[in-house]
Amino acid sequence: MASRGPRRLTWSALLEGRTIWTRNAVVGTSVYGERRRRFKGIEHRRWDPTRSKLAAALVRAHGNKERLLPERGESILYLGAGHGTTISHLHDLICGERGEEGGRIIAVDLSPRCLRDLNHLASTRPGILPILADARMHSRWGMMLPHKINWMLQDVSQAGQAAMFLEAAHRCLASGGTALLSLKAASERWSDEGEKALFVAVEEELEQGGLIVEEVLNLHGLQDNHRMFVTRMP
Repeated sequence: MASRGPRRLTWSALLEGRTIWTRNAVVGTSVYGERRRRFKGIEHRRWDPTRSKLAAALVRAHGNKERLLPERGESILYLGAGHGTTISHLHDLICGERGEEGGRIIAVDLSPRCLRDLNHLASTRPGILPILADARMHSRWGMMLPHKINWMLQDVSQAGQAAMFLEAAHRCLASGGTALLSLKAASERWSDEGEKALFVAVEEELEQGGLIVEEVLNLHGLQDNHRMFVTRMP
């Protein structure tokens, strides 16, 4: 029996078993040493779930994995953008080659070193807008989002992540929009009740703050001590 080919998640993302590939917007180049492979003559990059919390969440998600991903051509917000691993794959998904799909990624990070890497990435991937700012300082980056958006992700290593996430979601997210919170236990001030109790408390805080929590994904084994909270704005 012939083996089945990869399953299409979006126009630019494929799922092959537990491996995710995105259509390379800059053909012939890797961003962080990831493998490249052609499917039906089109070059894709392997999205490493040990290097990206969003990729880890996609691997662990139940049901329709594509609901975690933004649509092509959208404007999205990424708080705590880091060095650009996940950003590069999001660019594949929403911007495409030479930015021709029209997407924009507002990439906010507090680290000058991360901003250098993001600026370098943006020089070959139009549509990425790096901003050096604290994720809590909406006045520093909010002007880049004149309209509410349908997708955001927060991955910051600061205490009070849930409160920060709720404020950004209520300011920026449109009704029905998806917001993902990548939360690392070690970044929070938590009691002796344990890590599990912390994650339960965060879920309750998000629900009480007005978000619908659709799924909480345990990323252990790919991203240890992390949960990805998949939420939606009513």
